[in-house]
Amino acid sequence: MHRNNNNNKGVVLISVLLIVLLLSSIAVMIGNNFLISLKRASYLEFQTNSLNIFRNVESIALKKIDIELRFNANNLNKMNPLLTNDLIFESDKGMIIGKITDSSSCFNINTLVKKSNSNYIENMNATAAFRKIMNLYEVDNNTIEEIIDQIIDWIDLDSNPRAYGLEDYFYSGPLNNPKEYSGMRLFFSINELKGIPAIRKVDWMIFEDNFCASYNNSNITFNINTLDLSDSFLLSSIFPNIANADAEFIIDSLPQEGIQSMAMLEELFPGIDFASPNGDISFSSKSYKLQTIINYEDFSSESISEIYYGANKNSYIVSRIYNGI
Repeated sequence: MHRNNNNNKGVVLISVLLIVLLLSSIAVMIGNNFLISLKRASYLEFQTNSLNIFRNVESIALKKIDIELRFNANNLNKMNPLLTNDLIFESDKGMIIGKITDSSSCFNINTLVKKSNSNYIENMNATAAFRKIMNLYEVDNNTIEEIIDQIIDWIDLDSNPRAYGLEDYFYSGPLNNPKEYSGMRLFFSINELKGIPAIRKVDWMIFEDNFCASYNNSNITFNINTLDLSDSFLLSSIFPNIANADAEFIIDSLPQEGIQSMAMLEELFPGIDFASPNGDISFSSKSYKLQTIINYEDFSSESISEIYYGANKNSYIVSRIYNGI
């Protein structure tokens, strides 16, 4: 009888322990779900606030660009407050930083074509500059021709492949995955170039460091006043008679306040041949990039806005990319 009582006590103790363990598990699950829900609610609030902040910073940046260029549209140099004075807002729990940069200092990949009637055809000046910059990077000539033809075929509106080109039969064929069609449009982003087979033969950093995709200029155009030494290949590419060493010398020797005309450039460097350029040198810019970074508690987000300053002396947003929301 005594043994049965002990057994009953043992069963009761084990049952109680199991109930406590079960209740603890339920409490942990409820707690985890509550924390996840709380975290999700905080993130959704951060996401909404980020979008509002991005738009507000864009408005401030647009006004800042309009004011600066309204009184000084002919010269934009690296020391201009528009480029050096970041938009910074701080709070107890986070920080917002908006930075405006000149986005004209790149090789616009869309300039490899020009519009003719109802189609896009090769822009001979731009492809000559493209060949030079690729040669400066020691890219094989056959690969260069493949890249040019495949980019033009991707953009143009016909289905006739160029000598080294590719049309829909390749992109929708059995060897290509995923199945797709050529764009038949200009590029929105240089990242789209990763879908061009010939591009994969070349170090991607060449394109990331030197190229961009913009709808706003039909010829290659650089603001020489905001170029750095790392942009020497860009400058050399549009001048057939200027070696990279000369391009480095020009960029390194420009006055901090910049220059305002081609005549000033030729006067500063009388021994350099600026004849027959395959692009345009400018001394200000119409294309800008606004990068906005938000850090708030455990969350962070980023917005990249492309801004264009139009002929009506007003700037406007061309495109937006959001990261982290």
